[in-house]
Amino acid sequence: MEHPLIHVEHVSKKFKKEAALKDITFSVQAGEIFGFLGPSGSGKTTTIKILTGQLAQSSGQAFVLGNPVEQIDESIYEQIGIVTDNSGLYERLSVYHNLTAFAKLLNVDKKRIDLLLTRVGLIDDKNKLAKDLSKGMKQRLILSRAMLHQPKVLFLDEPTSGLDPVTTEAIHELLLELKENGAAIFLTTHNMEEATKLCDSVALLNDGLIVEHDSPKALTLKYNQDKRYQVLLEDDQELTLPHTAASIEQINRWLVNDELVTIHSCEPNLEKVFLEATGRELV
Repeated sequence: MEHPLIHVEHVSKKFKKEAALKDITFSVQAGEIFGFLGPSGSGKTTTIKILTGQLAQSSGQAFVLGNPVEQIDESIYEQIGIVTDNSGLYERLSVYHNLTAFAKLLNVDKKRIDLLLTRVGLIDDKNKLAKDLSKGMKQRLILSRAMLHQPKVLFLDEPTSGLDPVTTEAIHELLLELKENGAAIFLTTHNMEEATKLCDSVALLNDGLIVEHDSPKALTLKYNQDKRYQVLLEDDQELTLPHTAASIEQINRWLVNDELVTIHSCEPNLEKVFLEATGRELV
């Protein structure tokens, strides 16, 4: 396996007497979307600030693109994209000129600007001033700016919060393209469907500790202790059956008689996994 583009080893962070992070360890490879999931106040944003050189860890080591986070400089930032709550815009510049400023700084072909604006649904607003955009439109512009230079590492803190489903789907497609091109994407989200759809692996963070770390599918199967099947029959009956020999025989009979319309296993989603693993809801 190649060296990870993000590597965190036994990192902790204390603010006065309070520990925001307690000995966390994980890696993110090229071509991987890594979901960092946890409730507000669990340490997600603190981790991003450490990894982007905005905050020093109290102990442990962290590396981005093979460089210690203490040594992140301008040349590394040219290979990193960041979307957080405090990502700002040039309020008095238009949508288009916000991106041309960064295109010039990062030596990006300006043709990519219209492509991105089309993909995020802002092409018709390219001449509108940033200060006149809605919250959702500003979020789309910040995302466009972060992806403008096709970074090797992308940090996304709740990137689709407040966006409509169509725009969210377009953003997902862009993220998957970046992944296919070898980017490492570090994603925090409260949207468990989004995490399940996008992430190759997820870490569940609670009170500054990683309590689970695996693929979404592996975690949902691990916590599927009460195996059940949900079925829909031709007569519109909806039934939930336990995983027993009798249920399997009944399902086979329905199949032979062509009475079964749909069948689904009932493994928990990531939100239920988090509740099971931590005893608290993901809010």
